[in-house]
Amino acid sequence: MTKITKCLFPVAGYGTRFLPATKAIPKEMLPILTKPLIQYGVEEAMSAGMRTMAMVTSKYKQAIENHFKPHADIEASIKGTAKASLLDEVNHASEQCDFTYIEQQQMLGLGHAIYTGKPLIGNDPFAVILPDDLCTSDGDSVLLQMTKLYEQHPDCCIVAIEEVPMTQVDKYGVIDGELLEGLNNAYRVNSMVEKPSPEDAPTNLAIIGRYILTPEIFDVLENTSPDKNGEIQITDALMTLSKKGKVIAYKFQGERFDCGSVKGFVMATNAFAKSEGII
Repeated sequence: MTKITKCLFPVAGYGTRFLPATKAIPKEMLPILTKPLIQYGVEEAMSAGMRTMAMVTSKYKQAIENHFKPHADIEASIKGTAKASLLDEVNHASEQCDFTYIEQQQMLGLGHAIYTGKPLIGNDPFAVILPDDLCTSDGDSVLLQMTKLYEQHPDCCIVAIEEVPMTQVDKYGVIDGELLEGLNNAYRVNSMVEKPSPEDAPTNLAIIGRYILTPEIFDVLENTSPDKNGEIQITDALMTLSKKGKVIAYKFQGERFDCGSVKGFVMATNAFAKSEGII
């Protein structure tokens, strides 16, 4: 079995729900307390043993690349002060990981963004983190939980799921499946529906922004037709693999904050502030 060492981050989107802030600041650089969302994602990938961070980005996202580079002037200004340790985490990530970048020329869906990252991934299994989804856990990180499941099913893609209210299923890809033998939190996926109405949703088990994908996904994406909006959906590609029994949905242990919405972003900020004793 090939160990997963690469994590792909689709970060080319405009972040229009956070305008005007995201006119000049990438949404992935918006901070929960003092740490930007993209750094939380990178640290989660590192916790699962990954050291290659592949960013599918755009010409407007230079700040992400700069964040993971040394800043000699700032480091010199805080050296020997009480603030000297504030850059330790991001500098550790920069030292331990290889950051690679490729530009997505058009925004044509998550499936298109993942396919754009193929030159950075090659023919290896890989993880995908959507930084909008900020995940926390008291034990293993969500991605580490998923890699452990992948080690038992190395021919399968793994998607993270959580239960959502039926009134909100139209915001997600939704799965239907059967529990794997001996497990109560993993399903062999039979079908997937992208943003169904509550009446058409097979379950309330919604896919969130954590994936482990086999390199077979690139061949499938290459042959996946755009949807009615002209976008390539990863859900459609995974549906193709699910017909071969090659997709497992994992109900993770932990909590997810939807930081792609203003409400979720505020909820995450408040939760983290409380955990740090700030409020």
